[in-house]
Amino acid sequence: MLDFLLHFDKHLIEFVRDYGAWVYAILFAIVFAETGFVVTPFLPGDSLLFAAGALCATGRLNAPAMLGLLVFAAVAGNTVNYTVGRFIGPRVFQSSHRLLNRQHLDRAHVFFEQ
Repeated sequence: MLDFLLHFDKHLIEFVRDYGAWVYAILFAIVFAETGFVVTPFLPGDSLLFAAGALCATGRLNAPAMLGLLVFAAVAGNTVNYTVGRFIGPRVFQSSHRLLNRQHLDRAHVFFEQ
């Protein structure tokens, strides 16, 4: 299953042929999950965009619909990720975790301010 998700761009033509309009929902879910959840950056979002663009060029997918849908998926995913980080992030650094502590956060902040 993981191998299939990691190489979904190679199976995209078959999915368009077999599932038709459901491909739009699948692509939305993958792009949303890649940008929206901290634990799913391994999903093939970038290569998937190129493969979807190639299928739009052949006429198998609707380019304006794909553009709007995937832009919305990316923006919505980033918004979810930001919101989760905004509300959960401070709580993580209030705990006494060995790797995630306030001192490390402050040092990283000073480093990036330079």
